[in-house]
Amino acid sequence: MSATFATYPSLAGKTVFVTGGASGIGAEIVTAFAAQGSKVGFVDLDAAASAALAEKLGGAVAFEICDLRDIDALKRAFAALRETLGPAGVLVNNAARDDRHDWRETTADYFDDRIATNLRHMFFAIQAVAPDMIEAGGGAIINMGSNSWWEAGGGFPVYATAKAAVHGLTRTMARDLGDHRIRVNTVVPGWIMTERQKQLWVTPEAIEKHRERQCLPDLIEPVYVARMVVFLASDDAAMCSANNYMVEAGSI
Repeated sequence: MSATFATYPSLAGKTVFVTGGASGIGAEIVTAFAAQGSKVGFVDLDAAASAALAEKLGGAVAFEICDLRDIDALKRAFAALRETLGPAGVLVNNAARDDRHDWRETTADYFDDRIATNLRHMFFAIQAVAPDMIEAGGGAIINMGSNSWWEAGGGFPVYATAKAAVHGLTRTMARDLGDHRIRVNTVVPGWIMTERQKQLWVTPEAIEKHRERQCLPDLIEPVYVARMVVFLASDDAAMCSANNYMVEAGSI
């Protein structure tokens, strides 16, 4: 399936920060913003993948290596990107890991680690960039949710809990930041065919079952999530805030 995608003039020259930008959906988001002429900085823990993406994009992006569970490290990474690219006008809270775990075997330490991996850093990323957005008179924040909890998916209860909480974070921050013309939204992917998903969980049986739940017959490539993110960051979405934007092919 091929598609012709839109160009958003409002994103040219805009500084964009992306978490978890080295691979999967994050890499597609970084690539999409770079194609718009944005100044893109991303943070990731994978140094090799980060360098490979930056090389692929011809030096059009900057990156910092950071473990997002370490909030002080996140703040330092964002400060370094700000020094290189300028204050962020767009933040994409993308980083997460949908590692499977059994509720019977989940310890308190593992629970806390999954929350730190999938939720906590989003709040502190917003806290780090919002003052510059307020000073600039506006901005866009896109948090990555998941339809796993909407579908009552099992096998990763703490991940699903964290992703459900993302929607609460979006709604309350949209209210708190709205007077400053900062828009906050959630993008909700379905089962996206990243390399990680293909390597770990995609089987013919799982795909057949999943197709039955989608209204559309095509599997979802990461680029389509990136396109929704780019739209929400653009001036075309100037009146969109505090809401969920689904990219799940009509999954039920």
